Amino acid sequence: MPTRVAYLGPPGTYTEAAALQYAPWSKLIPFPTVAAVASAVDTGMAEEGVVAIENSLEGSVTDTLDLLIHESSLFIRQELVLPIEHCLLARPGTRASDIRVIYSHPQALGQCRKFVERSFPGAQMVAALSTAAAVEQLKSGGDDTAAIGNRRAAELYRMDVLESSIQDTPDTNVTRFVVLAHKDHPPTGNDKTSLCFTFDDDRSGLLYDVMGEFARRNINLAKVESRPTRESLGRYIFLIDLSGHREDPSVKEALQNLEKQVTMLKIFGSYPRYIPAPA
Repeated sequence: MPTRVAYLGPPGTYTEAAALQYAPWSKLIPFPTVAAVASAVDTGMAEEGVVAIENSLEGSVTDTLDLLIHESSLFIRQELVLPIEHCLLARPGTRASDIRVIYSHPQALGQCRKFVERSFPGAQMVAALSTAAAVEQLKSGGDDTAAIGNRRAAELYRMDVLESSIQDTPDTNVTRFVVLAHKDHPPTGNDKTSLCFTFDDDRSGLLYDVMGEFARRNINLAKVESRPTRESLGRYIFLIDLSGHREDPSVKEALQNLEKQVTMLKIFGSYPRYIPAPA
């Protein structure tokens, strides 16, 4: 178990909750951005870092994907999945009828869009670096401000909970977090591999041929999506999560063949598949 774990802070974020679940006995070190978390691991300030990568309502966390694609050589070593309960928080004495501004992380604002539109149709939604940073901003805000965060943030920053479970679909809002490290995880027999690739060419059948490498070996693709290459409009990097470890013979063979067909192949890591606890 690592002795120091970086996470997207400040204290009171959902990422802190994930880090506490993953490494309850480690020293947890907050950082203001996903890039800063990765930099802390790169430079040795922490052995591992925890960041969000996907939400069941809002989809992928693009800051994390772009970091893995373009900016970092770290690997995914673990994945964690946490249920998310958003609360509307405000300074003590604030009335819901007075609220004109609501702060939170863009993902949280998106996950609570229907609630905000229904309950505060005239309120301005303002993005913050994290949900906890949004709650922290309330200290210097007026009595017309509120934030979307969790109960721990309310306790840490001494805010009132005006309303609970405000996410658009309370029973299915979960976020997947990943642990970044210098090495990925050894095979366990129940693993997942994440990677990205792109093509220089642009012709029909390119992506079909790549998918065939996995289909012919009965390798399940759990997720397929794309991100812009940042080089020109209409050019994309494809991202895949697949079942199996990169050292498994069938996966290893598929990746070797894939490398011959693409311009760039980057493996983010192989790691144990998350298994939900029994109900």
